[in-house]
Amino acid sequence: MEAQLTAREAPRPAYENYFADPFVWRHDGEFFAIGTGEREATGYPGELVFPLLRSRDFICWNQAGRALLRPDGSLGTNFWAPEVVFEDGKFYLYYSVGFADAKHQLRVATSETPLGPFQDFGTALIDPGTCAFAIDAHAFRDDDGRWYLFYARDFLDTGVGVRAGTALAVAPMKSMTELSGEHRAVLRARHDWQRFQENRPIYGGSYDWHTLEGPFVRKHDGRYYCLYSAGRWENETYGVDYAVADHVLGPYSDAGNENGPRVLRTVSRDMLGPGHNSIVTGPDGGDWIVYHAWDAAMAARRMFIDRLVWTGDGPRCPRFG
Repeated sequence: MEAQLTAREAPRPAYENYFADPFVWRHDGEFFAIGTGEREATGYPGELVFPLLRSRDFICWNQAGRALLRPDGSLGTNFWAPEVVFEDGKFYLYYSVGFADAKHQLRVATSETPLGPFQDFGTALIDPGTCAFAIDAHAFRDDDGRWYLFYARDFLDTGVGVRAGTALAVAPMKSMTELSGEHRAVLRARHDWQRFQENRPIYGGSYDWHTLEGPFVRKHDGRYYCLYSAGRWENETYGVDYAVADHVLGPYSDAGNENGPRVLRTVSRDMLGPGHNSIVTGPDGGDWIVYHAWDAAMAARRMFIDRLVWTGDGPRCPRFG
């Protein structure tokens, strides 16, 4: 498996078709992947949302339908960044829905099987009236069984050490379908490489806009590592870095990334803007990082899988040095 997945002269996607924001999980000895398809990203017209893949060996991935029964059309036409977790005999699908780059809300849907169909629970996880843009939900279960929802939302304040833009937050979960009111910031943008767009017209003003998104948390050697994507998802500036904390709610620090992302970054024209990762334990018992990247023509974002190594300097992917 190692040779087939990592020892390649040139990178090859694990799945050839459009498959962005890939999330992989293991259940009953099989691997499943869910992601943002091309139609979900640009405005989805059909009844079922989010493409699914299935693999028995972690190498060959086959189409397995679509996961989510489309909720009320008034919620939006763009569906982004799904993730699935299993708890107490039920599968929970977390996702965002909205209209292009505006008015996105976090939702949850449930199913009795990993392939769905998932049915929307009926309410937003965060009131859209208090948070107009929330995306990239990631449910994390700590060792004590408590669940936390990490996600990305917009911040407009600026000051010493923080910049306006999309950044990371977390809230404890009362249940798998309800959050507590204790939302707190996890990480804010601090560096030029995290810039999405200068003078971005948004919220009735113009901002030097930065983006941190796609959080994924893994506990390793007693510490909490929040991997995240930053930059502009539409070009080669996008990459994956991480922040680390001694407690699940922080404080988190990403010190040491002043010169750019340390886990995934553009090093080849064959894999532009690698990002929006998840981590899964492979058949060999090791950690593997799953992510998307653009092809050289930037025609599609495709799913890649590579070894993730835990070093004294933090998590690293050997392909990226």
